[in-house]
Formats: sequence, structure tokens, C-alpha cells
Amino acid sequence: MNEEATRLLTEGARATGVDAAPHLGAFADLLRLLQEGNARHNLTALKTEEDIVLKHFVDSLTCLRGGHLQGSLRVLDLGTGGGFPTFPLAIVQPELQITPVDATRKKIEYVRATAEALNLPQITPRSGRAEELGRDPELRGTFDRVVVRAVAALPILAELALPFLKSGGLLIAQKGPITPEELNAGRRAAREVGGAVREVDPFTLPVTGDDRTLIVIEKVAATPEKYPRAVGIPNSKPLFWRAK
Repeated sequence: MNEEATRLLTEGARATGVDAAPHLGAFADLLRLLQEGNARHNLTALKTEEDIVLKHFVDSLTCLRGGHLQGSLRVLDLGTGGGFPTFPLAIVQPELQITPVDATRKKIEYVRATAEALNLPQITPRSGRAEELGRDPELRGTFDRVVVRAVAALPILAELALPFLKSGGLLIAQKGPITPEELNAGRRAAREVGGAVREVDPFTLPVTGDDRTLIVIEKVAATPEKYPRAVGIPNSKPLFWRAK
């Protein structure tokens, strides 16, 4: 990792309340493995070390805002892609037991190999669609937290994520700016699938100043058996939401 990328990681992590200094070696290894894997699997469109550090590493760490990921928790990373926020979280908080999930098998194979290379045995990847995995008795209602970095509308995230959570568990959704219309639809969808929006935390990404919103939804009731709906339907027909 070059000097500027190291500086950006240190400063950006500090802004999220994390001391990255003890973990710089692990992050440097992660950067190298991501660049190597990207040549084979098209894991990210980001090319420079600085962009990867800010928009993958530091951005992933912002889901620690609010202190909702403290302690030995069972966490599902929904739609992990190249392993974000899984890898940054596992590096700085090794007590978390993280299950990264993605529908693309080659990405999960990369995540599994990278977890082994980084000696992070607390990462247990799974391949599959959220609509199907959310009905798996081994996964449904078993997680303390679900984290997701996604451009999907909040009603879609609520329907796909809430089935995985235990009662009292939290969905931590990392999004960009959110409109009042989407937030209102998200609140209604959350209620429909057993959740309640507890926090809406707008902030700017350290260094870049990009607008972000962290939304926390608590699982307050059992998710009705009909959710999640069949593969593709939550995205094509989101609950209470008609995107323009």
C-alpha cells in the first residue's frame, strides 16, 4: 500500500472511531489480494489504491457508526460482492462471526480464498440468492445483525434482510442520500416484514465528502412466512415503492 493510501486509510478510519494502525499490514494484504483477484473476477471498478482505500475500506468501516457491531455477534453481509464490508469489519473486529452472501459463485470463491489467505476463520461465505437463503432454516432468524452496502431501495433491503434476523436483531443498511419518499416506503415495508426503523444517520464519507446515510432497522416481530417473496419479485415489485 503506497504512502498516500496508508494516510487516507489512517485518517478515514479515525473519523469512524477506528485506530487502523495495528491493522495496516492486514489492509495492505487485502489490497494486494483484491487487485490480484480483480484481474480474474472483475470484483471492483475502482483501480487506484486511494479509491479502493476510501470507497471500499473506509466506507465499509462507517457501518460501525452508532456502536451496533460491538461484541461477539453473528453477522450476515448481504450481497458482499468482493467482500465488503466483511473484510474491513473482520480485520478491525475479529470477534464478529461473519457470513458473507452473494449470488455470484465466483465472488464467493474469491471471498473464501481471501479469508483463508488473511487468516480470518471467522468468515464463513455462502453462495445463493437472498430470496432462497432467507427461507433456509439454518439461516432464517439466526443472525444478530445484517449489514448491506447497496443501491437497492430501502423496501427491497428490508424484505430481503429482515427474514435472517433474530428478534431484536438489527439491519444496518449503508446507502447514499435517501429521499423522504423512499424512507417512508422503507418504514412501511419494514413494518410489513417485522421491523421498525430505529435510526436514520446522514453523514459524509471521510476525506471524499460523499453523502451517505446509515439506516438501522430493528427486528421487532416475526417475519410472515410469505416473505421473502420468490426470486426477482422483491426487486421487480418492491413493497410500497414505485421507483421513478
